[in-house]
Amino acid sequence: MLFAFSIAPADGAQAGVSEAVAEAVRVVRESGLPNETTSMFTTIEAETWDEGMEVVKRAVEAVQARSSRVSLVLKADIRPGWTGQLTAKVDRVEEALRRNDS
Repeated sequence: MLFAFSIAPADGAQAGVSEAVAEAVRVVRESGLPNETTSMFTTIEAETWDEGMEVVKRAVEAVQARSSRVSLVLKADIRPGWTGQLTAKVDRVEEALRRNDS
């Protein structure tokens, strides 16, 4: 299962946003789950709903420790039994692009 999410302080204070987001990303990286952080989202791959949501919850709590209000955007690809999709989905798109460019 893939979980793409964005967490940020939403209390109006602009100072420290990067630091708060970094704490959320630290939680993700320490989870040991496959993950990727881009400019807009962090994506994790978990075997179960509970495993993925536990990491999201801990990441939110890390931002909450720095902010009285937190914004969370979450998207999930719930497909039990599939693994390696963090990179495999992108690989399939890249392969399609190569075939179409030939």
